[in-house]
Amino acid sequence: MTFGFAPSAAASTPDSLAAAAMPDTARQPTRMLEPSEWSAAEIPLLRNPREVVSGLHARHRPTPATAIVAVLDPEERVRASASFARRASAVDGWVFRNALLAQLRRVIPHDLRRRTPVRTAVLLYCRDGEGRWTQEDGAWMWGLRDACTLHGLRCGAYITLTREGWQVLGEGRGGRRPSAGSPPESFAGAAGVAGGAGTAVGDPRQPRTGGAASEMLRRVAAR
Repeated sequence: MTFGFAPSAAASTPDSLAAAAMPDTARQPTRMLEPSEWSAAEIPLLRNPREVVSGLHARHRPTPATAIVAVLDPEERVRASASFARRASAVDGWVFRNALLAQLRRVIPHDLRRRTPVRTAVLLYCRDGEGRWTQEDGAWMWGLRDACTLHGLRCGAYITLTREGWQVLGEGRGGRRPSAGSPPESFAGAAGVAGGAGTAVGDPRQPRTGGAASEMLRRVAAR
């Protein structure tokens, strides 16, 4: 952990309390989005997803069942990010929405007063299994979309990180590195910065390299 942010209440709630607070899923369908629904939502494309994935992976060093939510500005620079471990046993977008919203409220002010969102939230979820879509991914998609609406953000990409590599679901883009089992890439300025459950990360040191990746890493901030 880097800056001492406490785990969110939604992310650290015991399974029994989370289940008690969750609506009766026996009567209501599990909240998730199918791949076709996600594609129809016209999620904005990342210009360079590998740089975003590599930067978040280097800072938070996720292990399976870890989610990283990051907020990008219009230039695709990361303004804030937070990582937390999935606690709930139920696969339901309502629970995931609450966990994501709690983290967003901790690290960045909302944009609800704006007529149109200018910042975009993306979600990287590290898990076991293959990179293709699962019902768990569908629940995270539902949760991300709803959390963005409630925080005044644009809903951005949903990315899975497995031992096979990373995949931007709904776009068909991905790569082998980083992966769930790979060490962080040696981005300058990322050394010694590790993210864990409920961690918000920022590093003001300037990296030695140039280009868009360096600009992104330099501008990461947790407010």
